[in-house]
Amino acid sequence: MSAIPQSGDKKPAPAASGSEEFALYESRKQIYPQSVSGRFRNIKWILLAVGMAVYYFLPFARWSRGPDLPSQAVLVDLTNGRFYFFGIEIWPQEVYYFTGLLILAAFTLFLMNAVAGRIWCGYLCPQTVWTDLFLLIERWTQGDRRDRLKKAKQPWTLETIAEAILKHSLWLMIAWWTGGAWVLYFADAPTLVKQLATFQAPTTAYVWIIILTSTTYLLAGFAREQVCLYMCPWPRIQAALTDEYALNVTYRVDRGEPRGSVKKAKVLREAGKPAGDCVDCNQCVAVCPTGVDIRNGLDMGCIQCGLCIDACDNVMRKINRPTGLIGYDTDINVQRRAEGLPALKARIVRPRTIIYVVLILAVASAMGFKLATRGSLGVDVMHDRNPIFINLSDGSVRNVYTVRILNPKGYEREFNLSLAGLPQARLSVMDEPVGGPAGVPIVAPPNQTLELRVTVTAPPDAHLPQSTPIQMVLTDAKTGETVKKNDYFKAP
Repeated sequence: MSAIPQSGDKKPAPAASGSEEFALYESRKQIYPQSVSGRFRNIKWILLAVGMAVYYFLPFARWSRGPDLPSQAVLVDLTNGRFYFFGIEIWPQEVYYFTGLLILAAFTLFLMNAVAGRIWCGYLCPQTVWTDLFLLIERWTQGDRRDRLKKAKQPWTLETIAEAILKHSLWLMIAWWTGGAWVLYFADAPTLVKQLATFQAPTTAYVWIIILTSTTYLLAGFAREQVCLYMCPWPRIQAALTDEYALNVTYRVDRGEPRGSVKKAKVLREAGKPAGDCVDCNQCVAVCPTGVDIRNGLDMGCIQCGLCIDACDNVMRKINRPTGLIGYDTDINVQRRAEGLPALKARIVRPRTIIYVVLILAVASAMGFKLATRGSLGVDVMHDRNPIFINLSDGSVRNVYTVRILNPKGYEREFNLSLAGLPQARLSVMDEPVGGPAGVPIVAPPNQTLELRVTVTAPPDAHLPQSTPIQMVLTDAKTGETVKKNDYFKAP
């Protein structure tokens, strides 16, 4: 096998034997992205600030749920098997809500890809956001691109050592806060912060903080573009989902070529010869966080962040040329310009994006309807399989069930458990008196799932088929709210 170089990559030198085989791997070239200002850089700063604020401070948001219930707005309570999101409480039995959220996330990602390629990677991906923050600290402590390139070639001095220590200390501090903020979503945040500060927190909390601190420090501080190029599967997946109408960061070859200096281009234009607007300043490459030269065409390493657009526009303004030499454009327009045809207006609304929007709305509506109409109690029934039925000495037949009663309220509730579909049978709870025709009274503790062993016994003269459909009916004794669960009664 031989490596397939990406656009803008230099081919590795052939082996010394003179064969045409290329090296399978190429050593990493350290990238020092240059700072840039502009519209897209400002959008990234805003999203970074908002995202960081939500991530770090959301665990401290409070939400009143009543006595003996957690007051943290967003909480994953693993001990009691609950997930709280402001006024929503999800129980383990309702795992389909998490499935719905994953489906929504997938369709949203597909929609973003259909509109503008890898904008998730360029603006919202945690790897991109934290790398941007680490790069900001690196520039503040060690200088911008030119300073870091210069220092990388020089021997260590007391100044560079001090700068490196400050940089890594700040990196570790942010990484520690990142891991610490994550564990706050799994326990009461103010309480856990106090326990962490006094070294009284559970060992699990410290272990996860160390794990997340290490991964954040390594991925955002050192791996950086390697995560996007080699570890993340999305660049390869999204290539199969995109189409020619999706917006991507694009270099306008028809306008930029042939490249040349400002003076050379001026001379060529005065002589009536073709001259491109690209002055070959390499600013688009210098600001790219993955080191891509967008002028060589769309590259898998391009995360569509738009920083090269800001850099190129800044240069175009300085030389009094129109901006937009690099910009978001579609493949169909690239092809049309190559054929000398006028560009088309971007088609964001098209069948592909409409389908994704409809799917997102359908899933979100189904989840919203389910949340709005779900009851305040639940029942689950599991038939014993060994044995599937029991023949008693008097000729009657008994089936045994495990019944789980859900009481999501913060107070004790009285229920009535009855049987429907088998009028001649009697229902009883093991270790409790036999229930009458009206059922068995049940007292369920607050915020718990009560598990009961329930028997259903049919008399000898019932003459039942091998399988009879039945229903376990749970009724709130106070409100009358009812929930039913279907099962079967088995007989010889």
